[in-house]
Amino acid sequence: MADDITKMMTEQLRDAYSAEKQALRVMPRLMKKASSPALRELVQMHAEQTEGHVERLERALEAVGGKPGRKVCEGMRGIIEEAQSEAEDQDRGPMLDVILTAALQRVEHYEIAAYGTIAALAQAAGEEEVARLMAETLREEKETDQKLTQLAESELNPAMLAAVRGEALEEDEEDEDAEEAPRGGEREGARRPAKPANDRRGGRRSSAS
Repeated sequence: MADDITKMMTEQLRDAYSAEKQALRVMPRLMKKASSPALRELVQMHAEQTEGHVERLERALEAVGGKPGRKVCEGMRGIIEEAQSEAEDQDRGPMLDVILTAALQRVEHYEIAAYGTIAALAQAAGEEEVARLMAETLREEKETDQKLTQLAESELNPAMLAAVRGEALEEDEEDEDAEEAPRGGEREGARRPAKPANDRRGGRRSSAS
């Protein structure tokens, strides 16, 4: 039974290793599109932290006699592809910052679930070193997720709402201008003097003479 747990744990470690490598490769590129300096700074900090997560995974794999191998984490691949697609459809600005933050938090939640599972498996298998390493990474992932939530609530979401309201106000003003233009034309026409009816009668009298 212990061997089965170790085998399962090794596969989970390989999957987490692939997930971290994918995120480390792609997410910083996406974050270059962010307009919030605070968001870019947070992502840069976590990218450096993620390098430490990769090193811990390598140590954990070595402890159970495993290697990263060529396993690809399909879950992380899907999250990243979705993030790239959403970012491509949005112009740089507050809305994109919120979309990028949401993508980052999906990454964090996926990794939190992974590291929680591995830590529990390691504890069950008696792999204290692996459990300690994964618990440390799990704590850092939760801290990053919390920082992203705080940034979204304090800065990013309010900025997005302000931008949306500003765009709505501009559209309302444009609609009002478009509605006033015909009415102005009608008023100008109403001020023009009507052609006297006796002009036409005068024309007929002239021709009769």
